[in-house]
Amino acid sequence: MTRKVQARIRGSLVLAALLAAGVTFAADTLAPDEAANHVGEEVTVCGEVTGAKYSDHRKRKPTFIDFGPPHPNQHFTALIWGEYRDKFDYVPESLFGKTICVSGTITEYKGRAEIKVSDPSQISIVED
Repeated sequence: MTRKVQARIRGSLVLAALLAAGVTFAADTLAPDEAANHVGEEVTVCGEVTGAKYSDHRKRKPTFIDFGPPHPNQHFTALIWGEYRDKFDYVPESLFGKTICVSGTITEYKGRAEIKVSDPSQISIVED
């Protein structure tokens, strides 16, 4: 089975588990591997965080919250610029391993789908 098929199955299983747990979604809720097909749309992407890194040495001090295979092959990234980190009452990297949903408009950066997060309300933790 290819990695792409495995990732699609994992994404589907995560969404199925969330639905079974009683979590309700709008029709525009996507698995991380579907995000790239919806650039420019305002959606919610739900899945397991597989990478979380704060790059305080880089310009604008970005935090990358990745979904899917490890960087640089991630399916989707939630990007938090350093200027917004103080709005969070938790360290965003602590989301690693958790199932979360991220809402916003999907953009593309170097061929990868991402949502720029400027407010904690854009992220909901579904499963610790």
